[in-house]
Amino acid sequence: MFREDISDSKRFVITMELVPGEQSKGRSVDTVMSIADAALSDGRISAVSITDNPGGHPSLSPDVLGKEIVNMGMDVIVHFTCRDQNRVGIESRALQLGRLGIKNILALTGDFSGKGFAGQGAPVFDLESVSLLTMLKMMDEGTLTRGDREDFFVGCAVSPFKRTEEESLCQYFKLHKKVRASARFVITQVGYDVRKFHELLCVQRDWQMKVPTLGSVYVLTPTVARIMTEGKVPGVVVTPALLKTIQQEWKEKNNGRTATIERSARLAVVLKGLGYKGVHFGGIHKRFETLSRILDRMGRIEKRWRDFVPEFDFPQENGFNLYARDPATGLCSKKMNNRMSETSPVDKALFQTYRTIHRAFFSHDAPFAPLYSDLCARLEKSPFGYLLVKTAEDISKKALFSCRECGDCGIQHLAFFCPESQCPKHTRNGPCGGSRNGMCEVHPERRCVWFRAYRRWASIDESDRMSHDFVPPRNWELNRTSSWINFHLGKDHQGAPFVTSKG
Repeated sequence: MFREDISDSKRFVITMELVPGEQSKGRSVDTVMSIADAALSDGRISAVSITDNPGGHPSLSPDVLGKEIVNMGMDVIVHFTCRDQNRVGIESRALQLGRLGIKNILALTGDFSGKGFAGQGAPVFDLESVSLLTMLKMMDEGTLTRGDREDFFVGCAVSPFKRTEEESLCQYFKLHKKVRASARFVITQVGYDVRKFHELLCVQRDWQMKVPTLGSVYVLTPTVARIMTEGKVPGVVVTPALLKTIQQEWKEKNNGRTATIERSARLAVVLKGLGYKGVHFGGIHKRFETLSRILDRMGRIEKRWRDFVPEFDFPQENGFNLYARDPATGLCSKKMNNRMSETSPVDKALFQTYRTIHRAFFSHDAPFAPLYSDLCARLEKSPFGYLLVKTAEDISKKALFSCRECGDCGIQHLAFFCPESQCPKHTRNGPCGGSRNGMCEVHPERRCVWFRAYRRWASIDESDRMSHDFVPPRNWELNRTSSWINFHLGKDHQGAPFVTSKG
C-alpha cells in the first residue's frame, strides 16, 4: 500500500498517473482499467493516481474510477482540485472519498476552467490547495465534522522548474505552508533540469521540510513534447533544446521509442540517486508494457546514475537558480546565489505608503485601535453612518485596488494587491503552479499577482514572510459588507481566530 511504502525508509516508491477520458464506458475506460490491472499484476507499483478533470475539461470522476481500481486490489491516489466546487461541495466530496475507502489524496488548486456543456465552465476556487489541506487535516483531527475522524493521507504538488526568482521562491514559500498544513508527501511538476530537481531537495533540507518527495517523469513523445514546449500544459517545462533532441530521435519511430524509454529510466535513477523517495510516472496512456520496460531498465542502470546527470541539463534561458552550481557535479552547491528581484522606486514608495496607512488604521496594536472599534460599533448601528463608511470604502478601494467588496479583505497578505480581482483563482496563500515566465496562467498578457507581490516584499527584505501564516479562505457571509467595520469588530479572518486543531 502507498502509505506504508512511502513510510518505509528502505523502499523506493513507484507511482503512475492515469488520465480518464470524457466517457463512462468504452475504449478509454477499458484502457485505463487495463493499465491499472497490469500495474497490479506487475507488483512494482505502489499506487496509481487519477487526475481530476485535467485542463479543466470534463472527464470521468476519479472517485468512481478509483473505487473500481481499489476493489481490484490496487491502491489509488485521487487528485482533488478546488476548481469545480465550493467548500460545501469539497467537504462533501471528502466525506464521499472516506466512505469509499479512498484515503490517499493529492490536494491541488487545479487548472483553470476549460470547456464543457455550452461553453466554458464557471471557475469556483472557493478554496485553494493550502486551505484544502487545512480542511482535510481538520477532518482527520475530528475538529470539523460531527462524525468519527477521517484517516486521509494527503499530499501536495510543487513546481521547482520556474524560470524567475519570483516564481521559484513563491513556489517554495507555498510548499512550506503546505507542509505546515500537514502535507504527508510531495509530487513535483514535470521538468528536465536536474539542477532544479536537486534545488528542491536542498530547499527542503535547509528549510527543514522533512517530507517524502516523488519526482515526476513523463514519457515524452514528439507531439506531447511540442505541446508542453508551447506552454499549453500549465506548470510543465520542456525546453526547445529538449524538444529538438526528441524530434531528432523520433525521425525513426523504433529509435524514438527506445530513446524515450531510456531517457525516462535514466532520469528516474538520477532522481533516486539524488535522494528522492520515489518517482511518479506520467504519459502511460496506451499500455503498461512501456512502464514495465522502463522499470526493468532502471534495475540494470541505477548504479551508474551519476553518469547520467549531464544528460538532464535543460535549463530555461536566463533561468534563476537559488544555489550556485557545483562544477564538480553539475548540481547545487551549498552556496546560495544572491536574490536580485526588485520593484520600481514608484511601486516601492506606493507599497510603503499602503503599509503605513494600514498599520495606523488596521492593526489591533495601533494606538487608537480601541477608539476605532468603539466608533465602528456605533456606525454599524446607524444605517446612515454605515452607508457613509461603505461608500467611502468602495470608492477608495475600487480606485486603488480594484476591490470586489468581499468584506473579508486580504490585501495585506498579498502586498496590497486584491486576491479577488487580481488572481483568477483567488489564491490567498501563494500562487498556483500555472504561471509561465512570470505571467499569469489565465491571463498570459499580465504578470502573476504573486510575482508582483514578491517584488514588493523583496524591496524591503521581507519576502520570507510569504511562507508564514495560513490565510483562511474568504468568509462569504461578509460579502458586500464593509471590510473596515468588519475588521474593527473582529468579524473578518483577522479578528475571528481560525481554529485548525483542538485546543
